[in-house]
Amino acid sequence: MARVLLLATTTGYQTRAFGEAAAALGVELVFATDRCEVLEDPWGDGAIAVRFFDEAASVRAILEAAGDRPFDGVVAVGDRPTVIAAQVARALGLPGHSPEAAAAARDKRLTRERLNAAGLPGPAYRLVQIEDDPRVLAPGLPFPCVIKPTALSASRGVMRVDDEEGFARAFERLRMLLRSPDVRAERSPAHEWVLVEEFVAGREFALEGLLHDGAFRTLALFDKPDPLDGPFFEETIYVTPSSSNELLQDRVASTVARAASVIGLTHGPVHAECRVHGGRVYVLEVAARPIGGLCARALRFEGSVSGASISFEELLLRHALGDDPDVWRRERRASGVMMIPIPARGVYRGVTGVADAQRVEGVDAVIITAKPDQELIPLPEGASYLGFIFAHGARTGEAERSLRRAHACLRFVVDPNVPMIR
Repeated sequence: MARVLLLATTTGYQTRAFGEAAAALGVELVFATDRCEVLEDPWGDGAIAVRFFDEAASVRAILEAAGDRPFDGVVAVGDRPTVIAAQVARALGLPGHSPEAAAAARDKRLTRERLNAAGLPGPAYRLVQIEDDPRVLAPGLPFPCVIKPTALSASRGVMRVDDEEGFARAFERLRMLLRSPDVRAERSPAHEWVLVEEFVAGREFALEGLLHDGAFRTLALFDKPDPLDGPFFEETIYVTPSSSNELLQDRVASTVARAASVIGLTHGPVHAECRVHGGRVYVLEVAARPIGGLCARALRFEGSVSGASISFEELLLRHALGDDPDVWRRERRASGVMMIPIPARGVYRGVTGVADAQRVEGVDAVIITAKPDQELIPLPEGASYLGFIFAHGARTGEAERSLRRAHACLRFVVDPNVPMIR
């Protein structure tokens, strides 16, 4: 039986989906997660305990745990373990992105520098330190602009500012986030830096791709129909196939392929975020990983010969084991996902209307991931959603309408936080 190593966080949504895909494929899946090594398998999954901030020790722990049964493939979920995964693949002689390219893709500063050096369209940017004085930095900035951390994902900490006063407030807010305990626990030197970028207006897209021996394949191009103009950039709906014309779709795909090449990515999944303005494609991010959270459930693939249908996770496992992705194509019907936004900060008590939402035509599933009594924190500080809605349709617009109708059925009960009085 083939063995595949999956690196993921202990709280990652996708681990169960990969487990199901491995069982369907007849593959042994071995987890490596960021957990305390002195606890005896608290999640009961037999995972290898690693520390994402200590890459060298994590690689040693994985190779020692593999013993005389080395892995046949490696997959990483999320940004933080991508470099470790690349180092393990290199040590075992397996195909994958190089550690150097994975590190560049994980750091928004390095990504921006490489894309800019290659002459790819991109926003004007400036790199500053988190301890800098924002009131000294603000004069001369091209407003509106966007400030963002260099190593957080899912739009966390990303804010648009329109003037000097707004910049000072947003900068202080980002400084507090980067000094928060959960971010400091990552022990990343990248959290000492902040990118200040020119705001680029326009339609936003997400592209899911796969590199195979240096050749780029587009798996899906998602429209983001809700405007993302700030002040925060909470993503809600992804729908595919894109409703834009084929010329624009080809331009987005070719620009992302070039960006991935410039960064140095050669073999494995690629998730990219782009904006199109004035006919130009601006690549905002190229990650050496698949789409995050449960969003991958919006993608299914059909065999060009067999006609079989598989999940995105199974496709990634097959690719990690050496299969050529060209024999698979995204299903013909349109599909989409809504990441249910957090309406307000507070304590989550429950939700009604789930059954009604699930009965909406075209809806495949409504999954509430928030737990009762959990504190909800919206963007820009937050790092999670209330849940996910999945839908399909004959056309992209139908899938989008089903997602919106289902969301309208839901009523969330959130109690405001009560301040402590001394």
